[in-house]
Amino acid sequence: MLHVDLPTAEDLTRLAAARGEGSVTIVLPTTRLTQEIGASIIELKNLAKEATRQLKDAGFDKRKISAIEEQIEHLSEDEDFWAHQATSLVLYVTPENLTSFRLPTRLAALVEVADRFHVKPLIRAAAFPDVAFILALSENSARLIEMHGDLPAEAVAVQDMPKNMDASGARAKSRDTSPGGRFQGGAGETFHRRNYSRKIDAALRPLLAGRDIPLILASVDDFDTIYRSVNSYEHLAPETIKGNPDRMSAGELAEFARPILQRLHAGRIQALNEQYRLREDQGRAGADLAQVARAAANGAVDTLLVEIDSVVDGTIDETTGAIDVAKGASADTYDIIDEIAGLTLRAGGRVLGLRQADLPVATSPVAALYRYPA
Repeated sequence: MLHVDLPTAEDLTRLAAARGEGSVTIVLPTTRLTQEIGASIIELKNLAKEATRQLKDAGFDKRKISAIEEQIEHLSEDEDFWAHQATSLVLYVTPENLTSFRLPTRLAALVEVADRFHVKPLIRAAAFPDVAFILALSENSARLIEMHGDLPAEAVAVQDMPKNMDASGARAKSRDTSPGGRFQGGAGETFHRRNYSRKIDAALRPLLAGRDIPLILASVDDFDTIYRSVNSYEHLAPETIKGNPDRMSAGELAEFARPILQRLHAGRIQALNEQYRLREDQGRAGADLAQVARAAANGAVDTLLVEIDSVVDGTIDETTGAIDVAKGASADTYDIIDEIAGLTLRAGGRVLGLRQADLPVATSPVAALYRYPA
């Protein structure tokens, strides 16, 4: 089982809206290798010390500081928790609660202390998760594989999914004849394959319902066309892993799937950039930080693109969107970009985390598509 907690849009909105003095965000790289996890635990303790220092410097209540320290200490001693890790760990801590997310993407260590959480570490994972399902399909086998980033791919047990074409009962009477006798020869075989594919699609529906994770098909050409003719999942990738999937391990299938997933993400990014250029000509897009902040406060941002590694310390007036850039981080400031993201989410907008090279304006860490001319 892959130990990953992908944040939902609801998670992002809830965390972005949370307010409370002494809100601590901790990000650290981890490993799934239990014998090497000790370094991550040490990193967590060091980051916790830095959070404590900032809280004390801000004059935060000593009893509440102790409550935060206690929760982190208890987590650091939880052997079962550390035995089930992914590639990065994000913690959101208050005196009353600790929430964790295990992510498949590699994130740099970070600690933020403010009156709100730092949600940007989750934004990239939510918008462009390095995650996919792979359906390896042939007459002899039907397997669902789950891949998360660089973690080992694993098979997923799917209730009621036939193990192979014969087990599905799709051609119980004759290989080349449909049950009613109407389809003979090649047409009969196509009938049975479509019946088999339909049963697989039906078995996958409960698992995939409500998700937007790409499903990548691995099959030979004739099965590829037939399965696509009965598929009901909106996010089936247009590209197929070619070749006989019976001869490929879960790891090999994941290696073939990764470039397909990368091309899917690249296509989405290209479409966003083209949309930005179009709306910019209409006065419905911009990349000036102050302007985007005002638009976010007014609920005018439909889609916000942010550079995931950039931080602009300061404060923002949530009513007017006026920003005040600080000289450095402290418990009295926070990442303005992160807060713009929060304002966008709370107004029902989308927020996507990108690398600077993928943003439409090379000199700005933000770009926004507006609901109406700014």
